[in-house]
Amino acid sequence: MFNYNFSPHNCILWNNLVTEELPSLTTEDYTNLEDDTTTPFVPKPTDGGPSQLCDYNPCREGQSSCEELSQSTGCLCPGHTLEDEAPGAPSLKAVSWNGSEVVVRWCAPYSHVKAYIVTVGGLQKQEFGWDKRSGVVQELSRETEVCIVARNDAGDSEKSCMMYGPTDSSLPLTAGLIGGGLGFLLLLLLAVLLWRSRRQKKQEAHVSMSSTDGRH
Repeated sequence: MFNYNFSPHNCILWNNLVTEELPSLTTEDYTNLEDDTTTPFVPKPTDGGPSQLCDYNPCREGQSSCEELSQSTGCLCPGHTLEDEAPGAPSLKAVSWNGSEVVVRWCAPYSHVKAYIVTVGGLQKQEFGWDKRSGVVQELSRETEVCIVARNDAGDSEKSCMMYGPTDSSLPLTAGLIGGGLGFLLLLLLAVLLWRSRRQKKQEAHVSMSSTDGRH
C-alpha cells in the first residue's frame, strides 16, 4: 500500500502541480463553444418584425402555397412538409349535388402538393391542380364512395373518403307536374259544373215559358 503523507507542505506542492497541469479556459474559448451549438432555422420576415404565421387558408381556392408565402414574406408554416416527403392526406369536406352536377370540395394538407386525384367508386379518376379546392365529377346515380388523395414527386397521400347518396332530382319536377295536373282537372270540373248549371237554368226557363203559353 502507498503511504500518503498529507502534511501542510505536501498539500501546497500538490496544489501547485495540479494548477500547472490543468489548461485554463479564456473568454474566447467559451465563445467558441457557444458557436458550435446548433439552433433551428427560423425564417426572418423582410421587415425585421417578429415572425408570424402565414395568411394561408388550406380550404381557400386559387391562393399561393404556404411555401411561396413563407419564402416571399418570411412567415411561418408550422408542420408543413416539403417535396421530398409524400404529402399528408387532404380533408374531404363535401360531395353534393348543386342542381346540375356533383361537386367535390376539400381542404389541402400542410404539405407540398402537385395535384389532387379524385376517385369515384374506386374506378373513375380525375386529376385537379394543386391550387384547386373543388372539382366536378360525373353525375352519380347510386350511392358511391368518393375519395381524394394528394400527390407529389415523392408519392401519394392517404385517402380521404366520403359516401355520396344521390337525391332524386326529378322529384320536384314530378311534384310540379302532379300539382299542375290536379289544378287543371279542378278548373275543368268547375267549368263543366258551371255549364251544366247554366244549361239546367235555360231548360227550366224554357219549360216555364211553355207552361205559361199553354194556359193562355
